[in-house]
Amino acid sequence: MLTDAQVVDVIDNADQNRFELRLSGDLVGILGYFALADTPPGAGAGVVARPPGPRSRGRQAPVVSFMHTVIVEDFGHRGLAALMVCRSLDLARGYGWKVRPVCTYVQRFVAGHPDYRDLMVPVDA
Repeated sequence: MLTDAQVVDVIDNADQNRFELRLSGDLVGILGYFALADTPPGAGAGVVARPPGPRSRGRQAPVVSFMHTVIVEDFGHRGLAALMVCRSLDLARGYGWKVRPVCTYVQRFVAGHPDYRDLMVPVDA
């Protein structure tokens, strides 16, 4: 159980392509993401080291795949994964992203929280 003194923070570590859940400064969870770069036809798709920026006027929203959710075993079963996914989706919304929920945990979370369905792109798209 979390105590009142513990500070829970979810940050976007763009250099590592992941959201991080920190509990009183200690890394206890990650949600890894992956985005394909916008490339000209025939140039091939490249991996973006940084997530796509906010959507430009008239451009389609960038699609970012949420790949996996991991919580350190000692911190499991406390609701921290749900908190991290919720805050990560809030950040994605603020960035103007669409989310492809490859991670089954993210899929289950969104199924139970319909207010995030507008962000979703089908996994097979």
